[in-house]
Amino acid sequence: MSPLALPHDVLGSGPHRVIALHGWFGDHSSFRKVRPYLNGDAFAYAFPDYRGYGQARDLTGEYTLAEIAADVIALADKLDWETFSLIGHSMGGTAMQRVMLDAPGRVRKLVGISPVPASGVPFDDEGWALFAGAAEEPANRRAIIDLTTGNRLPSTWLDEMVDNSLRTSTVTAHRAYLDAWARTDFHTEVVGMTTPVLLIAGEHDPALSADVMRATWLQWYPNAELLTFADAGHYAMDETPLALVSAVERFLAA
Repeated sequence: MSPLALPHDVLGSGPHRVIALHGWFGDHSSFRKVRPYLNGDAFAYAFPDYRGYGQARDLTGEYTLAEIAADVIALADKLDWETFSLIGHSMGGTAMQRVMLDAPGRVRKLVGISPVPASGVPFDDEGWALFAGAAEEPANRRAIIDLTTGNRLPSTWLDEMVDNSLRTSTVTAHRAYLDAWARTDFHTEVVGMTTPVLLIAGEHDPALSADVMRATWLQWYPNAELLTFADAGHYAMDETPLALVSAVERFLAA
């Protein structure tokens, strides 16, 4: 399918342009808790939805990383953003690397929030059944969110996250994107890339932990740095929004 400029919101009008890519269980509203604290004078932030999610829920596609990247680049072109940085949460972390590769010279910096590495994610049979069943089963979604935040957050928050995920994504897109982020391995293409990278891992996230970042991202990107948030799991935007904004904007402005 031909690329299209994804539905999006823009916050701020600063000279440093940033596109924020959401994760598997969210849409553009995943960043809602950090938005009030972003510096709109220094930065301009675009928050798009992938096909099958959020404002793009009715847009069909192939639901691949390459398609996300092409659509994000089309969005940057529509906004007339020749250069830009990228923030990627979870699945968005691997998608932003595909954007970087497919738009050479245009991406200034990468910020990964519990980001999936370019090698994908290995699963045993039990884990794959849990994740693959999440498209159809709300209980699976809840179990995954609970697991990746250390089984420590309120049940009402877990319910809210699941309800939002069900409301803002189609079953077809949700299931297809699992294959995209978990089973697409293009890490040999990023080895040695000099793009500055900030990685943020949550201490309570057993799936995409600081150790995973050290074994993947830090091995491949010579200009990558890692921060571990002691009070966060997989969803730093919800769990530690102020610390996240401070870290991200400090890195982008440096």
